[in-house]
Amino acid sequence: MVQRKEVYKERLKQTGYWQYKEVYDMAFGWLRDKSYLLKEDLYNEKLLSNGKEVIIRWTAIRKVTDYFMFEIKLDWHILGMKDAEVEVDGKKIKTNKGEVEIVFKGNIVKDYEKRWEDKPIWKFLRGVYEKHIIRETIDQFEDDLEDEVKELVSDIKALLRIPGRF
Repeated sequence: MVQRKEVYKERLKQTGYWQYKEVYDMAFGWLRDKSYLLKEDLYNEKLLSNGKEVIIRWTAIRKVTDYFMFEIKLDWHILGMKDAEVEVDGKKIKTNKGEVEIVFKGNIVKDYEKRWEDKPIWKFLRGVYEKHIIRETIDQFEDDLEDEVKELVSDIKALLRIPGRF
């Protein structure tokens, strides 16, 4: 059985002015640049009286070794999104207004090829292997994944701060 351990989780919430397309494209490009394979599990958009509601679920995976894989999940929930304009340095810029919430989860996936599943002895040996032989490697991969998810969150936070007068 594939073993999945949540290494990091963070919730980002912003209400106000922000650019949906820029945030979406930046997150997509960031994952692509880090060699993740991205799958959009869900994209649901509804037009409501107070604006658009958008729900997006992404799963991004990257093989690290033939035993370890990084998995980053993003769950987006956008409420009341409307087109808006802001003035920056005397120029009007088209943007969006509404509430965006993104939940980031970083999971380390072990034995994703299920090589250690065939026989009970292999499962036992996997436990010994992980606890006594590669414990430091597991810790290092968990730290690396946590750092990557934190970097993605930080980049999106920076993008959501739009300067100017509203």
